[in-house]
Amino acid sequence: MNLLRAFLLSGIFLLLYSCDPARIYDDNKSIGNDKWYYKNTLPFDVQIIDTNTWYDVSVNLRISSDYAYNNIFLWLYTTNPDKKTDKRRIEIRLADEKGKWLGKGLGDIYDYQFPAIQKVKFPVSGFYRFELEQNMRDDTLKFVKSAGIRVAETAE
Repeated sequence: MNLLRAFLLSGIFLLLYSCDPARIYDDNKSIGNDKWYYKNTLPFDVQIIDTNTWYDVSVNLRISSDYAYNNIFLWLYTTNPDKKTDKRRIEIRLADEKGKWLGKGLGDIYDYQFPAIQKVKFPVSGFYRFELEQNMRDDTLKFVKSAGIRVAETAE
């Protein structure tokens, strides 16, 4: 049953993924054994060509319903082609006060897409490195399945 569900989810994801002309980058990395050790940063290299366009950067997250908290804190590091680095701490609310998951779910898996940087122009063209690091009290955060970065042109 899990294999069928994974196949269906993959098909739906691919269909939705291919219908997004504003997206210039969208990638997720699996977390080994669903255990995210805080020193294991996830790198994403994004090529920015147009410096005149406004962009939105989002964090993608997939968790299991066994995840112990109603939120997650992450560090988002951005390094531009000139090697200048920006560091920002973000919080993603995953559940409401009553414990109801806020993400899009099927079965016991929930997906989130959180706007981390909105309406930004990148000053120089080239490759930008985005890195995600979990910043919770637990050194190893359990039941996080994957995390990723999405960069898209800002909707007008």
